Amino acid sequence: MEFQVENIKCGGCANGIRKQLEAMDEVETVTVDVEAGCVRLSLAPNIKPEGSVREKIAQTLLKMGYPESGTVEGLKAAGAKAKSFVSCAVGKMSD
Repeated sequence: MEFQVENIKCGGCANGIRKQLEAMDEVETVTVDVEAGCVRLSLAPNIKPEGSVREKIAQTLLKMGYPESGTVEGLKAAGAKAKSFVSCAVGKMSD
């Protein structure tokens, strides 16, 4: 499963995303390509990549400040960017 997301700036962002998503029961592994703004993950063996699982992961990314590309605008985009700075800082501290 793959997500093109906004606001990924560095390894701290990637680390925060990885930790948050890997803590989910549905997710087995996560890789983050900072330059491409891409989050790739594999699901646990018993999980099917249906809409509800995809939506749950997309919502988790949004709450962290990394919305799927083109899904938020205006004030919501500014809010997502602010959240991403916090997630990034937390990711850097846990390196």
